Amino acid sequence: MIMDYEGKANSVAELLLSYSRDQSGWKICKKTSEVVVSWRPSAEFAGNMYKGEGIVNGSPQKVWECLNPDPNGLRVKWDDNVKKFELLEQVSSDTTVCRTVTPSAAMGIISPRDFVDVILVKRYEDGTITSNATNVSHPACPPQPGYVRGFNHPCGCFCVPVPGEAGKTQLISFFQTDLGGLLPRSVVDSFFPASMTDFYSNLTKAVKALK
Repeated sequence: MIMDYEGKANSVAELLLSYSRDQSGWKICKKTSEVVVSWRPSAEFAGNMYKGEGIVNGSPQKVWECLNPDPNGLRVKWDDNVKKFELLEQVSSDTTVCRTVTPSAAMGIISPRDFVDVILVKRYEDGTITSNATNVSHPACPPQPGYVRGFNHPCGCFCVPVPGEAGKTQLISFFQTDLGGLLPRSVVDSFFPASMTDFYSNLTKAVKALK
């Protein structure tokens, strides 16, 4: 069976665009000076979907440089939740299949995870740059010893230009991740809002450090 990675990635992009336009049902669960994190029940799995919204000081191009899902990119350097990022297959110029390895978290309660996703980088006419990802299986990467296989349901980031402010970016992010393994719900529910505020805080510093 040949996996239609491109078809899957394109449908994720459509889904994320619809999430970004749908303001209903979101409840705010965490606020910092950099981000507002909200959640609502996921329609994809028996967990929650989280949305982060914040303004980052830096052009969409600069912010994207830090977010770009590239194995040799900056993401592994600044994102505490990404320990390793490997390219499994270059499907097309804008679509890849990648493996992400995450470190243990929540004081060791969450053991190291790995995720295999198809990722589509899509640009829109207004200058918005997006990443659109979801879990897939890939023959080059069956479940690995030492890692619990987690599953990202449709997730990604939107780097949206701020009208009249070339040096600012509205960053909207969506996460709905099944961490796999038998984790208490309370651990999962507290992990995501905290890790998303760290994500925005670390990204802000990474963009500031770019020359």
